[in-house]
Amino acid sequence: MTAVVNDNCTLCKTCVEACPVDAFRVVENMLVIDPDECIDCGVCITECPCEAITTEEEADEKWVTFNAEKCKDAPNANE
Repeated sequence: MTAVVNDNCTLCKTCVEACPVDAFRVVENMLVIDPDECIDCGVCITECPCEAITTEEEADEKWVTFNAEKCKDAPNANE
């Protein structure tokens, strides 16, 4: 299972710096996680100061769908 970003995200990018696989994408005014890139290490969850990242199991289904759909055409957060 992948990590999921919700609307608590403030674009601080602390999670981006911690991610070992560059799974974060930038959309609108927040970040999302590409489920195909996420390796489910959980580092981003513990690093997020906004508590904006949860596991897929804990996330509301709308955020799981939002992350999966929005990441498709979004630029990598490290670019």
